[in-house]
Amino acid sequence: MKNKIFALIVSFAVLGFWGCGESFLDVEPSQFLSAEQVAEAAALNPDVIAGSMSGIYTLTFNTGTGGTGGHDDFGQKGYDIFSDMLSGDLALSASAYGWYRTITEFQTTQDFTFQDNYQVWRYYYRLIRSANLVIDALGGNDATPALDENKYIMGQAKAMRANSYFYLAQFFQPAYNPSEEILPLYTTPNDPNGPKVTAQEVYDLMVDDLTDAISLLNGFTRTAKSQVDMSVAQGMLAYVYGAMGNYAEVKTLTAAVINSGAYPIVDATEATGGFNDVNTPGWMWGVDLTSDIGLNLVSWWGQMDAFTYSYQWAGDRKAIDQGLFDQIPANDVRKGQFLDNPASGYHLVAINKFYDPARVTGGQRYITTDYLYMRVAEMYLLNAEASAKTGDEATARTSLKALLAERFSTPAEYAYVDLLTGQALEDEIYLQTRIELYAEGKSYLAMKRNQATIVRGSNHLSNVGVPISYDDDRLTFEVPQSEIQNNPFIN
Repeated sequence: MKNKIFALIVSFAVLGFWGCGESFLDVEPSQFLSAEQVAEAAALNPDVIAGSMSGIYTLTFNTGTGGTGGHDDFGQKGYDIFSDMLSGDLALSASAYGWYRTITEFQTTQDFTFQDNYQVWRYYYRLIRSANLVIDALGGNDATPALDENKYIMGQAKAMRANSYFYLAQFFQPAYNPSEEILPLYTTPNDPNGPKVTAQEVYDLMVDDLTDAISLLNGFTRTAKSQVDMSVAQGMLAYVYGAMGNYAEVKTLTAAVINSGAYPIVDATEATGGFNDVNTPGWMWGVDLTSDIGLNLVSWWGQMDAFTYSYQWAGDRKAIDQGLFDQIPANDVRKGQFLDNPASGYHLVAINKFYDPARVTGGQRYITTDYLYMRVAEMYLLNAEASAKTGDEATARTSLKALLAERFSTPAEYAYVDLLTGQALEDEIYLQTRIELYAEGKSYLAMKRNQATIVRGSNHLSNVGVPISYDDDRLTFEVPQSEIQNNPFIN
């Protein structure tokens, strides 16, 4: 018990570094444990640093972790909504309270003074600084801890740092250009403010971190799906290589996850089963939310679920893009995920994909439905995409059909895939990625990888019918005003 209490104290100490000023790089306040003290304790007792790692995972679902009181500030799932809306696949079809209007109208992404720019920047750099504290306490970037328990924690911290830089790179660079200076790079907790470095340097760190993480996490058996394990780290690295256009590596990494046999594809029943339980076998990474955590109005479920007491129910409607919905075949089980009834008030809302099991309109008050971060269907789709782009069309079709077998009743209904080649095959994989992963925070990433142009459908409140390219500046956030004011190297 004493070990657990001390670990919790250290966890709050790490998180507490962020409560005493606006700067992302403040040194630790004197009332908290120093990094040296944490390191000394961790060498003897892994529970100490495990508490700090748990604190990092908590940041991904807590409210206000982007440094604001906004009702769109609730961790990773908040930025999944940002990206899905920027991609156009998630439509703001009605707006009673105004949340996300500045995102969908591209006001935020064209004006560095808008709060959402600061929120995205602060959240991911906060995760990075917290990961740096853990890495530093375990010996630094080049260390391999002696204890297995600490080795696994080092792997998780490196994976979380890399994943945070990945999202920053996606959000703040229009298209992958290795020579473009995009972000400051911080790899220790006491790094001073620094200039932007090239995308090459940022991506090199991601690749190094995740390669290390995969090695360090080999043999790790996690106690909860909120923890990053080797398969999740492999998935993260696949996304990084995909953004770089290195599809040979994507194919290898995703095949490793698929061939591990650890995760079955979400089946037809589960596809309309609510996406609300972290114990779903096909989920690779997610969070078990309980009423004790206290999430309610301000949450992803509050913004997306009509059966939760919050904004989706109250009038801020988020629906599938009309054009994307129209491309889903009638005999595809995923067509039934959406309410197709213009008179309902919930037209094209995914009321049969994401929902509280009680299914009482506006009913769930304290959130017990879980958060999904990654599932194995992503690996099948990435494997299909990578195989097609590297000329292995047979494997591309096999991976795609493995997913479609769970979405149609008979093989004859998806036999058309066997006739697809070249660009037609790549286009079909991209379409299936958009349909399968609707509102899961992956459409924006796929749009960039596939260098796509999206035309918004008729149910959007703005920019209807406007073609928007993947590298349009309106899809990229601005370095926030506070960073420009406080970092002398950025102007």
